[in-house]
Amino acid sequence: MVSLEQLNFHHLFYFWRVARMGHLTRAAQELHTSQSALSAQIKQLEDRLGEALFEREGRRLVLTDTGQLVLYYAESIFGLSQEMLGRLQGRSEGVIRLRVGSVATMSRNYQENWIRPLLADPSVVLTLESGLLEGLLERLVQHQLDVVLANETVPTDADRPLHCRFLGSQAISLVGPASIWKGRSLRVPDDLDGVDLALPGPRHALRAQFDAMCMSAGVQPRLRAEVDDMAMLRLIARDSNWLTVLPEVVVQDEIHGGSLVSVGQSTQLQERFYAITTPHRHRIERLERLLQGSTEVPDPSGAA
Repeated sequence: MVSLEQLNFHHLFYFWRVARMGHLTRAAQELHTSQSALSAQIKQLEDRLGEALFEREGRRLVLTDTGQLVLYYAESIFGLSQEMLGRLQGRSEGVIRLRVGSVATMSRNYQENWIRPLLADPSVVLTLESGLLEGLLERLVQHQLDVVLANETVPTDADRPLHCRFLGSQAISLVGPASIWKGRSLRVPDDLDGVDLALPGPRHALRAQFDAMCMSAGVQPRLRAEVDDMAMLRLIARDSNWLTVLPEVVVQDEIHGGSLVSVGQSTQLQERFYAITTPHRHRIERLERLLQGSTEVPDPSGAA
């Protein structure tokens, strides 16, 4: 039985870097050491644990079941270490660092509205990242992000406990250029048969809702563009003569400025917003304030 005092965290760190990169040569280059020295340190860790951590498949290193388990804990150990260093650096500079991830399909206007209370706070330094949900959640559980904003809820399990808080929802609008559509209105979806539309892409949570609604109504709009990125969908809404299906917050400036108008809405279409955190996160007062009033979302998988 290995005691904590016998565990060499330097060896564990080397294993973590090799496991994350999946390649001994590249890991050795990153760590500024030789392959033989790196292999020797991992071998010492395996000897100490009494089990192999890697298997070779050709020129690739593949984690064993034990290796997967050790990697899971190493991610937490070194992820927390990275968080600690970030917090200490921020504290030494007299600032609070808040790291926010958001899925690429979310409206940038919505994100800005959510973080707006922080923009006037001189003690806060923000890091904003955008990407695919799964990649952001991986960074969240490694304590490299403090919160992830998403437009879909996520299940949790014992290996990846997450808290998913409902922030709010908004109706989806059909918008078009004011030069063509001002003063006009359409019933959604009844009046959309054959109408030129730009839609959120297939990865967006809204797309399945919209397609199901049109199919149920027996309506077939003419698809002119499907766009995952809300910033690009905003540009298409602004610069094309098509109608665009999207949350009004995406084009709030254009609507207020009068270049775009809303010509219809449907109560069947709602975009929902969530803040995802980990239960064992470092508590940041500014973040807790933003989360106040949000609702914990029941786990759809039924996991604890």
